[in-house]
Amino acid sequence: MSAERLRVLVLGAGSIGVFVGGRLAAAGAEVTFVGRPRVLDEISADGLRLTELDGGEVLVDRADFAVATTPEAAGSADLVLVTVKSAATADAVRQLPGRIRPGTVVLSLQNGIGNDAVIREIVPTCIVLAGMVMFNVVQHPRGWFHRGTDGDIAIQDDPALTGFRELFTRSGLGWRRHANLLPVQWAKLLLNLNNPINALSGRPLREELADRDYRRCLALAQREALAAMRRARIQPARLTPLPPELMTTLLTVPDGVFRRLAARVLAVDPMARSSMADDLALGRKTEISWLCGEIVGLGQMVGLPTPVNQRLIELIVAAEQGDRRTWTGPELLEQLRAAAER
Repeated sequence: MSAERLRVLVLGAGSIGVFVGGRLAAAGAEVTFVGRPRVLDEISADGLRLTELDGGEVLVDRADFAVATTPEAAGSADLVLVTVKSAATADAVRQLPGRIRPGTVVLSLQNGIGNDAVIREIVPTCIVLAGMVMFNVVQHPRGWFHRGTDGDIAIQDDPALTGFRELFTRSGLGWRRHANLLPVQWAKLLLNLNNPINALSGRPLREELADRDYRRCLALAQREALAAMRRARIQPARLTPLPPELMTTLLTVPDGVFRRLAARVLAVDPMARSSMADDLALGRKTEISWLCGEIVGLGQMVGLPTPVNQRLIELIVAAEQGDRRTWTGPELLEQLRAAAER
């Protein structure tokens, strides 16, 4: 199976979907983006400019990809990338039966745990694999999408992936195949607990993570999550310079010490924000139920209260409903500490 002939359907033309699909198109795949007219119209007019944290740039001409509002092209696809928000997974994938061929590889590149199970139930004749995009993408006007953090794509290993290795290598995206992806998913979930904190701060990621009080908020949420994971006998993978337990301590050190010891954490594009911050800015529902909600659900399962993550859910839901308050580090920390002490 040569990279030039591979057909890729991207189900969810958001920042991640367009960046990943665009790189695959630049590597020679026939890519169709399925998404909202607002994004499709923009990339149709301007083509794609895909830039990297290190200054690299890839341009994709409008003639080198197709767009659609429904997945009619699923029947000819060799690979389907599901990149919609977790809440939209079932509705998006229900468009595939009757169109997609049995045996097609369907790869979930989504936050949270269990999206692949939802997809597998709807398209049981396909090869459904879990995956995670380990980097942030910033969307700018006129078809410009920028990789704002370092990272690659983590994928549940399967023999069916062999035919796509050349394509992903040529794309420059970087992919890592894991015999067991769950530890990576839980570790990424720990990192993504910063998404609501960043969204509530109103600041870019680098600026927020450089502030000790916001980092203390993240440490509270992560410690609570790690306690629930330990009780459930879940061991997250190590994705940071230190193991997750020690990383929660590093988060709380003074700003100057953190800058010296955790420069890699702060190696973020100055304009990058969490996807949750982008969702709130656009008036969209967030993935809070698949992030902090996953921790609250795990805590309930093992009989361990998770009030910090519950409070973050409450604050994000309030923001979704129109509360546009921006929380300073001390204000948010006070909220979370009060929740933990109840």
